[in-house]
Amino acid sequence: MTTPTPRPGVLSVDPYIGGLHSVDGCDEVIVLASNETPIGPSAKAVAAYNAECGRLHRYPDGHATDLRAAIGRRFGCDPERIVCGAGSDELIQMLIRAYAGPGDEVLYSRHGFSIYRIFALGAGATPVAAPEKVLTADVDALLSKVTERTRLLFIANPNNPTGSYLSAPELQRLRDGLRDDVLLVVDSAYAEYVSRNDYAAGIEMVDSHDNVVMTRTFSKIFGLAALRLGWVYCPAAVADVLNRLRGPFNVNAAAQSAGIAAIEDTAHQEASRAHNDQWLPWLTTAVGALGLTVHPSVGNFVLVQFAGPEAADAAYQHLLSAGIITRKMGGYELPDCLRVTIGLESEMRAVADQLAMHLKKS
Repeated sequence: MTTPTPRPGVLSVDPYIGGLHSVDGCDEVIVLASNETPIGPSAKAVAAYNAECGRLHRYPDGHATDLRAAIGRRFGCDPERIVCGAGSDELIQMLIRAYAGPGDEVLYSRHGFSIYRIFALGAGATPVAAPEKVLTADVDALLSKVTERTRLLFIANPNNPTGSYLSAPELQRLRDGLRDDVLLVVDSAYAEYVSRNDYAAGIEMVDSHDNVVMTRTFSKIFGLAALRLGWVYCPAAVADVLNRLRGPFNVNAAAQSAGIAAIEDTAHQEASRAHNDQWLPWLTTAVGALGLTVHPSVGNFVLVQFAGPEAADAAYQHLLSAGIITRKMGGYELPDCLRVTIGLESEMRAVADQLAMHLKKS
C-alpha cells in the first residue's frame, strides 16, 4: 500500500503559527501579539463592508479594478502594474511559485519574516538566510550569499520582528549589487508608520528597475487584517506572470470595497500614525527604564530583549497570566526576546506595570 506523497520540501515546513487572541480563564485580554492597529478600522471601511452584505450571490470583480485605481491614486502607482491578493502573504507565495523551484535558492535576512522560508520550502526551493548586523539587514552579507542559483531576495523594510530598516541608499545598493535575473522583493508592510527622511518604501525602485517588486498590506495601519487584503507593485512583465497564477476571484467583494474606503480615509490613517508616534517612544522609554533592552523600531511594535531565553519565557508567562498576550521570538532565532505591539494607552501602561511587577519579584 502506498499513499500520496507531497513534493520535496513540504514536510520540512514548520507551519506558521499566528499570535494568540485569547487566554484560558481570562474574559478580557490585551492582544499585543500580531501588530494589529489598536484603534480599529476606518468607520468608512466598515460601512463599505456592510454595504456588500446584500450582494453575496454575485462574484467580485476578478481584476479588483476600482481597488487598484484607488491604490494608484493614493500612492502614485500605475494601476496596470498593481496586483491585489488575499493579504500580501498570498502575493509573496505567488512570487516564489512563479520564480523559484527545486534547485533554486530564495534569499532573505536572518531575522526576516518567517513566511519567506515557509513558502520557499513549499515550492521545493532552498531558503538561504544571511546574517544581520545589530538586528538590521546587512547588504554586504546578503550580496555575499547570492549564487548562480539565487532567484529571489526578500527584504522586509521595515523588518518584522526587529523594527529595523534599510535606508533608501542602502536599499539601492542592494539592488545594484544583484544580477538582473534576481528578483528583489521589498516587503513594505509597515511603510505607513515610518517617518524617517532616509526611508523609501520602494515605489520609485519598481519604476526604475525590471527586477524589483514591492508588497504592501491592508492588515496594519488600515486595520483590515480580518479581510486578508494586500497588493504588489511590479514591472509589467511580473504583473503579467502573477495575473496568470492567481485565482480568478482571489479578493472578495467586501474586501475590495472596504479597501477602497480605507485607503481614501486619510484622516483615519493619520490618527493611527499619530497614536503610534506617541506610544511607541513612550513604551520604549518605560520598558527601557526597567533595565531591559528595547531595540529601536520604526514599526508599530517593539522588540524587548531579556537576560536570556528563560527570562523571556518567564516574562511572557507573567504577562499572559495578567491577560496580556505578547509574541515569543524563538522561531526567529531570538529566544531571549518578546515582541510587543503598540496598543492603546491603557494597554501600554499595563505592559509597563506588569513587567515592573514581574522584574521586582524575580
